[in-house]
Amino acid sequence: MATVLSVNVGAPSPRTGKSTPTGIAKVPVDHIDVADPGPKRRGPGGAGFSGVAGDFIGSGRHHGGSDQAVYAFAREELDHWSRELGRDLPDGMFGENITTLGLDVDESEYADVWTVGDAVLRVSAPRIPCSNFALRMGEKGWVKRFAERGRAGTYLAVAEAGTIRPGDAITVQRSGSGLLITSLLQAWMGDLDQMRAALTHDDLDEESRGHFTRTLARRG
Repeated sequence: MATVLSVNVGAPSPRTGKSTPTGIAKVPVDHIDVADPGPKRRGPGGAGFSGVAGDFIGSGRHHGGSDQAVYAFAREELDHWSRELGRDLPDGMFGENITTLGLDVDESEYADVWTVGDAVLRVSAPRIPCSNFALRMGEKGWVKRFAERGRAGTYLAVAEAGTIRPGDAITVQRSGSGLLITSLLQAWMGDLDQMRAALTHDDLDEESRGHFTRTLARRG
């Protein structure tokens, strides 16, 4: 059975050499309340808006908003990287709000619907590894290495607000879109063929559609 192993929230923490804080250092809590945070935008100090109450997002330009409301990552993938890196990786280490168990998160299709606790979530966007993630991990070439693995978890939009706790079952209703979240990750990392394939889906989110269209226009 697919379940929630841990739910995790981040407080503001300093970034080496940067004036603005980050919320990537997430720690387990006893529950999270999730709701649609509205469109991606910047608040005080440039901070973003999370779909998880009390969860800090340092950059509203790149993170947060409806399509990046909640981030889920599989414990099985954390265990893979723990073996690869030879170090313990606790729940929340990759900045995820939900650490899953028994669910192949990376086989999710765009627009799959998850019922978790009394919340309803929708698979909405891939996680794109960034410099904050690299700083947190402290591993040489981390962004490239993580992206090449191709199993980066998924962001989820909040279709119905609710509360999620460790131990909650995760029920997945497949969308049938055929658009794997791993394919969207490849597109965002520069794969032109995957961009073209993604653009054939009428319900593709506007941020992805705009980015892929502009990139293809520049690169022919």
